[in-house]
Amino acid sequence: MPEDAGATRDAARRMSTACGRPILETERLVLRELVEGDFEALCRTLQDGEAMYAYEGPFDDAEVREWLDRQLARYRDDGFGLWAAVLKESGRFVGQCGLTVQDCDGVPVVEVGYLFERAYWHRGLATEAAVACRDCAFDVLGEREVFSIIRDTNEASQTVARRNGMTPRGSFVKHYRGVRMPHIVYSITREERDRLSMRA
Repeated sequence: MPEDAGATRDAARRMSTACGRPILETERLVLRELVEGDFEALCRTLQDGEAMYAYEGPFDDAEVREWLDRQLARYRDDGFGLWAAVLKESGRFVGQCGLTVQDCDGVPVVEVGYLFERAYWHRGLATEAAVACRDCAFDVLGEREVFSIIRDTNEASQTVARRNGMTPRGSFVKHYRGVRMPHIVYSITREERDRLSMRA
C-alpha cells in the first residue's frame, strides 16, 4: 500500500474509534460503543422508513433518543449492547451490530442484532459484523447458544442469520406499536459454530 494511502487508512481508523470504546474489529469494520455524539448518525437509519419497515416505520427524535439511551444503559448494566459499525477505510458510521439480552417468548437470551444504513445494504457488512458478534458471545461471554429473533417478513435479516450459521428453532408473536408481529427464532449453539469453523 502506498505510504499516503496507508496514512489515510490509519487516520480513518483513529477517527472511527475516537468517539467510543472499540469492541471488535473485522476485515472492513470497527465495532465501537455508541456515544452521545452519534445521535445524528443514528437518525440516518432509525428515521428511514424503508430501513425501519420491520419496526412499522421510522422513529421520531424522542424514539431515537430512547434507543441511544437504552444502548448506553446496556453497556453499563450488561457490559454489551448494540455497537456502532464504522468503516475502517473512511471512519464513516454505517450502522449498528451487537449483542443484547432479549425476551424470547418468556426466556432471556443473548441476541445478535444488526441494522445498517440503506446505502450500505447488499455489501456483506451485516454478515461480517454479525459473525464477529456471534463469536464474541461464545468466546468472550461464554454463551452456549446465541439467537437472532426476526420478524417473519424481514427476509434480508433472515438471510444474514442463515449466513451466520443459524437455523430456525421456532416462532412466537410480539406486539409492537399496536401491531401483531410474528417472529422467527434463529439460533446457533457453540458446538454448531465450532463445526462450521472446522469446515472453513
